[in-house]
Amino acid sequence: MTVEAFNELPEAEAIAALLRCNGAQRWALGMAIGRPYRDASSLLARCGALEVSLSRAEWIEAFAHHPRIGDRADLAQRFPQTAILSNQEQSGVVAAGRDVLDQLLAGNRAYELRYGHIFIVCATGKTAAEMLALLMARMNNEPDAELVVAAAEHARITMIRLEKLLA
Repeated sequence: MTVEAFNELPEAEAIAALLRCNGAQRWALGMAIGRPYRDASSLLARCGALEVSLSRAEWIEAFAHHPRIGDRADLAQRFPQTAILSNQEQSGVVAAGRDVLDQLLAGNRAYELRYGHIFIVCATGKTAAEMLALLMARMNNEPDAELVVAAAEHARITMIRLEKLLA
C-alpha cells in the first residue's frame, strides 16, 4: 500500500496494520494519530521517535507479539495475523537440523527464564545456527543491557515490516 493509502485508512484499520509491525499499543496509536505522513521517510522517522520513548513494559508487550525463534507450532497457533511475516523472517530455520532446532528451543527457554521475555532477533537473512550463536552470546548480557539489545533488534524488525506494509 502507498503512504497515501495508509493515510486514508480508518483509524482502527491503521492501528491493526501497525500492530502487525510492532505489538506495542501506544506505539501503534502514536503512529496512527501521526497521520498524515508526507512520505515513507517521515513515517519511518516517526516510528523511530516513538520507539525511543517506549518503556520496558511496552517493549515486553511488543516482544510478546512474536513467536519464539524456530517454534513453528507457536507461530501458527498464537500468531496467525503475522505468521506470513514471521515465516519469511525466520526462513533460515526451515533448513535447520533437528539438533539446532532442539538447541534453539532449549536456549529460548533459558533466555526467557533469565530475562523475562522471549529472545528477539531480526531473523531476516540469518540461518538457525547464526541465531542460536547470537542467543547463546546474549545470555551473558546483564538484564538491562539485554533489553536494549532486544529493543534494537525489534526496531529492525519493525522497520522491515513497515517497509513491507508500504511496498
